[in-house]
Amino acid sequence: MNMSSPLPIVRLNAKAEARAIRHGFPWVYANEVVTDRRTKALQPGALAVLEDLDRKPMGIVTVNPNSKIFCRIMDRNPDAVVDQAWLTARLEFALAHRERLFDAPFYRLVHAEGDALPGVIIDRFGDTAVIQPNAAWSELMINELAAALMAVTGVKNVVKNGTSRVRALEGLTEEMVVLHGALDAPVPVTMNGATYMADILGGQKTGLFFDQRPNHAFAASLAKGARVLDVFSHVGGFGLAALAGGAASALAVDSSVPALDLAVQGAAASGFADQFTTRKGDAFDVLTALGEEGAQFDVVVCDPPAFAPSKNALEAGLRAYERVARLAAPLVAKGGYLGLCSCSHAADLAKFRKASSNGIGRAGRASQLIYTGGAGPDHPLLPQLAESGYLKTLFYRLD
Repeated sequence: MNMSSPLPIVRLNAKAEARAIRHGFPWVYANEVVTDRRTKALQPGALAVLEDLDRKPMGIVTVNPNSKIFCRIMDRNPDAVVDQAWLTARLEFALAHRERLFDAPFYRLVHAEGDALPGVIIDRFGDTAVIQPNAAWSELMINELAAALMAVTGVKNVVKNGTSRVRALEGLTEEMVVLHGALDAPVPVTMNGATYMADILGGQKTGLFFDQRPNHAFAASLAKGARVLDVFSHVGGFGLAALAGGAASALAVDSSVPALDLAVQGAAASGFADQFTTRKGDAFDVLTALGEEGAQFDVVVCDPPAFAPSKNALEAGLRAYERVARLAAPLVAKGGYLGLCSCSHAADLAKFRKASSNGIGRAGRASQLIYTGGAGPDHPLLPQLAESGYLKTLFYRLD
């Protein structure tokens, strides 16, 4: 290492899992570093050199004394210079992967640690990109990040979406800012043969969920001639994909009027207006009401928000997932299909599968598990970080 590095030094203490960090774990927790007045005074988002107990450099980190994640690994080369050129190289590497995957520029371009840009999400919608700077370093370098993004991709509009609840854990405030360009209407996005309307500034997250793309496609493969129910539909994710796959009809259920309005617009843009209907309401209430009405569907999909966003919420979240399955299963016609999804980090696949299967069983239905899916390949996982594999999608065939 160049000993003249201007960066401060942060050193691991005896509690730290140095081997795990050397083998790819990307975080150092606050109880794993030597903390003194100097380290506690470091600016959130500042860069530092991480050293082990023997004072051997391990790489460049970004620090945040206000977060439980004290350090995030930026580069394992302790001589690296983290600047706009460094960001450009990271973005070029990420873009090359997406351009192999997709013919059109609609995808997640950066998936945080999975793309070696800790805490940063970037979704691309053609000429528009949305950055979620969920770590303090990316807030400090947002202008460099936006400039590198425009240079690498050629996008004209860049939005900073600082509304994620995880920003509070980093001591960051909530805000939505158009950094470059202008947006005056939802952006049409074509996936799996359907057109979705992404509300970049007013919708959930970045306006559309690219992660479900392969699971939408699987649902569509089951949907020819089917009556489809899409619960927690947002802008019509599973329902519109099913109609593109030949479904006879699709009913979308959501509590958000703006989301359902966008779903209707997407159905019209896709040519499915006559086969697509919506029902506004609390999903649990609507599922209960449909059961009382004796409604039957050939394909039912439930894609709720994160019921277990943290370990503290895990048990309540698992009960909610079981309840969804219990209420949805009676709506599936004999030989039909039930899709159940979880985007909760805290609920791993085994726990979610157990809750879902228990709910189906409590509804008196026998089932076959026929499909297990995760996020699409534009959401790469960091193998050493289990939290990066958040999405779980299960499809069952019911008796």
